[in-house]
Amino acid sequence: METTATFLMIKIALVFIVGIEHIGICLLEIFGKPAQQAKAFDMSKNFVKQKEARISMANQGIYNGMLGLLLILSYFVFPFSTVIEVWQLLLGMIMVVAIFGGFTATKKIWLVQLLPALIAFLFLI
Repeated sequence: METTATFLMIKIALVFIVGIEHIGICLLEIFGKPAQQAKAFDMSKNFVKQKEARISMANQGIYNGMLGLLLILSYFVFPFSTVIEVWQLLLGMIMVVAIFGGFTATKKIWLVQLLPALIAFLFLI
């Protein structure tokens, strides 16, 4: 019985970690200084200083923030049997986006976004 409760807490914690991570990414994409953004996303400082790039990153940040909030808030909104399915769907979306981002932006995304989402997803199945 205690093992089941512990495993359940691990599942919840892993999903919350992914959610918090995406909220952090959101804050970095929206409010980060160009030097921080350039380093975090493997982009040149000159690129991230451009108005168009800043707008695009802020827009992308909203998506990351909403994913993070959904992962966390869904725990409090849905019955637990449903929240597992919601989490699987959201984590699946994160994994698809991270795979694409790893190929198109920087391979670091596979480690930073794909791996945590994949681990959390595997614990849910």
